[in-house]
Amino acid sequence: MQKTTILKTDQYERRWHVVDASGKTLGRLASTVAAVLRGKRKPGYTPFMDIGDFVIVVNAGRVHVTGKKREDKTYWRHTGYPGGLIKTKYKDAMAKDPTFVIRHAVKGMLPHNRLGRRLLKKLKVYAGPDHPHKAQKPEPLDI
Repeated sequence: MQKTTILKTDQYERRWHVVDASGKTLGRLASTVAAVLRGKRKPGYTPFMDIGDFVIVVNAGRVHVTGKKREDKTYWRHTGYPGGLIKTKYKDAMAKDPTFVIRHAVKGMLPHNRLGRRLLKKLKVYAGPDHPHKAQKPEPLDI
């Protein structure tokens, strides 16, 4: 008889990966990062468990989008009050906070529940080339 084994928290190790976003396409970068955060690249992947790795994204301000998205892409949010719709263009969001764009793209590719919120905490995004996680010895992640 075959049995499905589910890993316990002490049976897997978390690794740190660093990704350079300069010149990378936003959607392809976000989907790869989301897969690593979920742990889909590990043999013991279980959909309802957090066995993924930490991901550091550097040079978020140099990410690339295809087509006319630089001028046309819009981020929407609502305050909850009547007439409270707030629209932000992609180029304005990049000028204000380039880390928002990558975090928003990855968040949309994670589960929309407690697990997704927990996975998003393992994503560290920085606008420039420097990050404060050198002590974790991150490995470069090819995309």
